[in-house]
Amino acid sequence: MSDFGSPPVIPIQFQQYNSYVEDPKWARKFSIIWATAVAIAVTVSLPKLLPAIWSRRAFTGIFGVTETSGGSYGAVPSSSEKAVLPRRKRNGLLAIFETAASTLRWTLPGLEVDFGQMLVVVGYLVAVLICVTMDAELISNANRGGFLALAQFPVVFLFATKNSIVSFLLGPGNGYERLNYVHRWAGRGLFICALIHGALWIRNHLQYGLPILGQQKETSGVAAFGVLCVIVLTSLRPPRRLFHQVFFISHVLGFVAFYITICYHTTYATPWIYPPLAFYGFDLLMRMFRYTIKDATLVPVDNQMTLIHIHDCNAGWEAGQHLRLRVFFNGRLFEAHPLSVVSAPPAISSIGTRSLTLAARVRGDWTRALNEYARAEQERISCCKENNSGVPVQVMFDGAYGGCSIDLGDYESVMLIAGGSGATFTIGMLDDIVGRCVKLGRAGGEKTRRVEFVWCIKSFGCIEWFSPMLMDIANAAAGSSLDIHFSIYVTCLCNPEAVPPIPNSEVNIYRPSISKMLRSLVTPPADIPVEESTEKGIQDSQDAKLQWVGLGGGVGVCASGPEGLIRETQNAVALIGTLKGIRLGGVGLHTELFAI
Repeated sequence: MSDFGSPPVIPIQFQQYNSYVEDPKWARKFSIIWATAVAIAVTVSLPKLLPAIWSRRAFTGIFGVTETSGGSYGAVPSSSEKAVLPRRKRNGLLAIFETAASTLRWTLPGLEVDFGQMLVVVGYLVAVLICVTMDAELISNANRGGFLALAQFPVVFLFATKNSIVSFLLGPGNGYERLNYVHRWAGRGLFICALIHGALWIRNHLQYGLPILGQQKETSGVAAFGVLCVIVLTSLRPPRRLFHQVFFISHVLGFVAFYITICYHTTYATPWIYPPLAFYGFDLLMRMFRYTIKDATLVPVDNQMTLIHIHDCNAGWEAGQHLRLRVFFNGRLFEAHPLSVVSAPPAISSIGTRSLTLAARVRGDWTRALNEYARAEQERISCCKENNSGVPVQVMFDGAYGGCSIDLGDYESVMLIAGGSGATFTIGMLDDIVGRCVKLGRAGGEKTRRVEFVWCIKSFGCIEWFSPMLMDIANAAAGSSLDIHFSIYVTCLCNPEAVPPIPNSEVNIYRPSISKMLRSLVTPPADIPVEESTEKGIQDSQDAKLQWVGLGGGVGVCASGPEGLIRETQNAVALIGTLKGIRLGGVGLHTELFAI
């Protein structure tokens, strides 16, 4: 046989595009991009994660709420006079980092994300579109969009689960509720890629006169895209908030149907379906450790608020976290709702109780039914018993989740801002920092000197919801080195005689400006100019020291409540951080948004 040499090589410009070879490469490149971004975020979080691990805050509640023999409630030690604390400036690099981060807190009305989150979303979508369009022949072969849709499966599930590996690696305060925006936008990115793939595929079939339905591949593809459309449309903001149960059911059933149809549609889905199953399986496994059934007591404060005291819970949670609660009443055991823990654990708390306390404000049908049941049962029980301490029920809860992303003990000045029932979060944080500074004697090196507690409510009667707790905390801090001031703002003039006598508090009848209050907190009084605010100058005047903490010790801000309040707080922190952040020693911010 004659040797004709090696076969000729077809020039690149004349080679036929093989999507099943080239497109998976771009799917893998996209996976490398988002995995690298997550690794960078974890690395940036190490300066906060490592101290949290050292103080044992990082993985609190990973195995659920428990009851231990230790950690019982103890009386707060009394102090005859306020101790003089030396001023300690925070690390300059940390102040620079927090100042830079505060500039990313800007938020525009109507948006669900701030400027920093917007950068993450834009970067993600740009990476998706580049990987879809780069060196691709989408008009003649739209498979690239399908492969990129498959490549986003792990991202969608990784940021959707309540027990996410990323949440653990990012440290306290980065729970599923704060990372869920990535899940939503990754789902929309998946939808865009599926839309490109499906629309161009249908166009080609119409152009060449091919049937759209009939073969298994085409039929299953159309079915998968239809299910994806239902999932995306019901997860948009209006239907998600107005018809939450419809959204939840369609989400759970939809992703199962989407998984099945996509596996029938293409054999190339195999590498991309196993990581999401692993993430979801890990989430279910961790929930098994966190589910707990306990006895509890319902206490209806009025027709708008119900306190839920869960007994024998003194470990496995910390202030600022929340539980997903089911209350067994009137056959509504399948409804779970997130509720914040109102107090710190008993070992730290200044409130004399061993119970874990939650608060459910009447906002929907479940909270209204719970309040009506508690009031009806309390009235029935009071006919038989003289001392009625509440309505006994059984509850099932999952958690604890979330938490505060900043350690208030690292800041000399602290401002806690709440709107309505958002006080459930800020009261817990206040109880925690008071207990650490007063009850535990600053054993963890807490440097907090001054706390400004701000609460915006609609009526004077709302103060009664938590006034006993606030009075306990205020009395515990009295005479200590921690100065606490309560500012309550009422937007409706009604029944002013209902104001309880909370120490060191004032009640105002107008809506406050968060920006003005924050500037007032960090601005020294006229008799202590900034350039003369040395340690000696502050110690010369005890009264001035209590009025103003000083510069360099940092400012920690926590806000919880409706969207408008959160947006105003974020913009105020961004402004004050940009103007004075480094000189103040950094401005840390954590927000809890009450929205679905």
